[in-house]
This record gives sequence, C-alpha cells and structure tokens, in this order.
Amino acid sequence: MGHRRRDARPGLALWMLVAFGDVVLLLVSAGLPVLFALFGVVAGAVAGVAAWRMARRATPGRQDRMPARPATRAG
Repeated sequence: MGHRRRDARPGLALWMLVAFGDVVLLLVSAGLPVLFALFGVVAGAVAGVAAWRMARRATPGRQDRMPARPATRAG
C-alpha cells in the first residue's frame, strides 16, 4: 500500500545509452566504410524530411484560409 509509482525515465535513458554504446562498438568493429555509409543514409533521410516539410509549409493549404460567409440580402 505504501508503494509509489516510480518514474521510469532514468532507467530508460540508461538503457538507451547502453544500446547507443553497443551500436557505436559494432560500427567501430565493422570499420570506417560502414560508418560513412550509415552517415550518408542518415544525412539523406534528414535532407528528405526537411525538404518535404519545407514543401508542405510553402504551399497554402485549405485549412489556412478562413471560410467565406454567405452574403445576406437586405431588403
């Protein structure tokens, strides 16, 4: 009954750091060409996402416009 809900973020961050270290060790053992290839793939993906987001931002969407109110007749 006296147990409090613990925040799991520090443990998760520690495991992510361990996983990142494992990936770095694998890349170092694989050699420099694999590291350059991985860097190229990541750079291409980042550039593609940035270009896609900038293209979406540059085109006006329908949600940006205010809906027109119908004109009422007086008389």
